[in-house]
Amino acid sequence: MADLRQRTNREQGDEAAKNQPRQNVPKPPISEDEDEDMLGVGEVADTSSLPQASDKTTGALDSALKDLSPRWRNWVVRGIFSWVMILGFGFMIYLGPLALVVVIFAIQIKCFHEIITIGYVVYKSFDLPWFRSLSWYFLLVSNYFFYGESLIDYFGVLLHRAEFMRPFVTFHRFISFSLYIAGFVAFVCSLVKKHYLKQFTLFGWTHVTLLIVVTQSHLIMQNIFEGLVWLLVPVSMIICNDIMAYMFGFFFGKTPLIKLSPKKTWEGFIGGAVSTVFFGIALSYVLVQFDSMVCPISYDEVKDSMSMECERHPVFIVSEFGIPATLQTFLSFFGFPQTTIKIYPFLLHSISLSLFASVIGPFGGFFASGFKRAFKIKDFGDTIPGHGGIMDRFDCQFLMATFVHVYYTSFIRAPNPQKIIQNVLLLTSEEQVHVFHMLRDKLLSRGLLQLGNVTMPS
Repeated sequence: MADLRQRTNREQGDEAAKNQPRQNVPKPPISEDEDEDMLGVGEVADTSSLPQASDKTTGALDSALKDLSPRWRNWVVRGIFSWVMILGFGFMIYLGPLALVVVIFAIQIKCFHEIITIGYVVYKSFDLPWFRSLSWYFLLVSNYFFYGESLIDYFGVLLHRAEFMRPFVTFHRFISFSLYIAGFVAFVCSLVKKHYLKQFTLFGWTHVTLLIVVTQSHLIMQNIFEGLVWLLVPVSMIICNDIMAYMFGFFFGKTPLIKLSPKKTWEGFIGGAVSTVFFGIALSYVLVQFDSMVCPISYDEVKDSMSMECERHPVFIVSEFGIPATLQTFLSFFGFPQTTIKIYPFLLHSISLSLFASVIGPFGGFFASGFKRAFKIKDFGDTIPGHGGIMDRFDCQFLMATFVHVYYTSFIRAPNPQKIIQNVLLLTSEEQVHVFHMLRDKLLSRGLLQLGNVTMPS
């Protein structure tokens, strides 16, 4: 009994100690070998200094909208600047592929700036040496590597013509690696005692940002070079889905979709998805009529200029498909007894793209919403009134671009004769003759070439 009484008194004493208010106990001093960043890991700094989106516009527009409620004011401002962006995008399309490449590069830089600025503020890195300089240096090196790879792949022959460019083409990867190693060494040299954890966190922050922004924009460039249709259709699908989901949610939304974005509703999600599928098919049908939209962008050695002419890929040629028996029965009730249908195969692929854009694409936005909630911010910036920062508008676009590139390389891409010729022309004269003999022998053995039709090189 005595032991039980002592144990009961001890437990009551512990419970009373728990219920007493905590007192501010001074923290022990940090030793010279301890990282002071370990004190407060997980704490989020004040992010109120970061620019946030608002509905404020020019004085004239503000005056015209002053009598509207905040809800309708946001609707009008968002709508106006949506049209501004759509018209600007259309103008860039009119200017051609080079203008689109420049715009994508500018968007990439702004997105990188917005994300790096958040890390700069959240981790209180104002006193860390070289952080911003190294972040932008790694951005420069990453772009040098990725865009260099693309230029060499598509325009290697043209680059080799300039004598001063040849070393950069031949040793491109070694130069890129050397530049990265220089930045890596500079980072190690910049490490400061008591800030190791913070510096390595920001080092990782920079590289994840490069992975999200630079890699994805590189894939967008790859999509452009394979034909403008692989850029315009996916980008337009995301725009359509974003607009129609907002419209359906604004007027009919009642059922919350996901906690990360309380304003998103099932009505908006479903309305946006259905609208995107029909819009995607219609837009695809229009664009496949133009060779300039479906042909890869390449350098024509004969014309000595950029070319957007080609023999169409089979997906852009009208083909006949059999209609499944079940669907034939259904159509016969409506007076359509057809057993086959003639369409562009690309229209079937556009359905896959639109389904991804409307079902999976929004999760890029949800991911961004979770990121912003983690750091207690509403938007990545205030560049576009009613919309937020540039990253707020391109979170879904980056995810879509990756899917399109993977989809294209998996199901569509075929060997490009123009690119093969370019690679052959990069060889020495002896190697080109060797390739010629090998190709001639293969064609003769397969009966695709008559020996009398071949002019032997001297």
